[in-house]
Amino acid sequence: MGYAVRLVNEANHMPELPDITAYLSALESRIVGQPLTHIRIASPFLLRTVQPLIEEIETHTVRSLHRIGKRIALEFDNGLWLVLHLMIAGRLHWRPLGAKLGGRNNLAAFDFPNGSLVLTEAGSKRRASLHLFPNEAATKVIDPGGIDVFAATFDDFRAALTAENRTLKRALTDPRILSGIGNAYSDEILHAAKLSPILQTHKLTPTQWQSLYAATRDTLQLWIDRLNAEATQSFPEKVTAFRPDMAVHGRFGQPCPTCGKPIQRIRYADNETNYCAQCQTSGKVLADRSLSRLLGADWPRTLDELEALKRR
Repeated sequence: MGYAVRLVNEANHMPELPDITAYLSALESRIVGQPLTHIRIASPFLLRTVQPLIEEIETHTVRSLHRIGKRIALEFDNGLWLVLHLMIAGRLHWRPLGAKLGGRNNLAAFDFPNGSLVLTEAGSKRRASLHLFPNEAATKVIDPGGIDVFAATFDDFRAALTAENRTLKRALTDPRILSGIGNAYSDEILHAAKLSPILQTHKLTPTQWQSLYAATRDTLQLWIDRLNAEATQSFPEKVTAFRPDMAVHGRFGQPCPTCGKPIQRIRYADNETNYCAQCQTSGKVLADRSLSRLLGADWPRTLDELEALKRR
């Protein structure tokens, strides 16, 4: 993958459950039990609520931190909840106290006695958001409702994913079904489960369901543990979907760590699904929308046909 393409794709990664957990881990020791002395908002598009007034959390202490899907929530000692959604290009940074908000990418700063938490958003689109709610119950309006895979039993998990007949890729990344899983970790989960991203949920066998349930929990826990370990060393300044020790995500054309065959991809809009044909689709190369239309009947159906096409 070219350098420019990699930069674009990194900017297009919405922080997922392991990333959000790492942020929470890093913030726990920095802001819980600390008063928010001042909040500075540079972008008029960031705050999406009018009541309560944002000034009502100033001077109040952060009581606890929470995750709501892919959102970060701060609970204050006066009962108010501040909920931050980073969306695709939003990122958090821990800076020296009073860090300036120069530059168009700096959207807000939350000043605490020991430092400033700065929110940035790359690009020209302003999608990151802040909501202030009077209590926890009020936050339900922004909760997509997906289940927590660590709290869900096997039967809960299967019931959620079979409520509608979806492809596994879409089911895993639908925030109304599962909480906090996106493009990157769904690729890793499906590779660990040895399942095709386009397999429909109503067609899974009992054994495949067991594999998917275990792979979802094990893969997420693996990355939560890794990222939390990093967060104990330093604040997670660079949140990216492209990590060298991932199995398939962002590794198109590179060898699968399990079988050595090249990783394949399906591209759509600004995203792509990465998978191993040998491990996940019985050697079948899944149709890429743009290239399959271009090649038509010449689209390679297997890894052998793909390699033969490359040698022409």
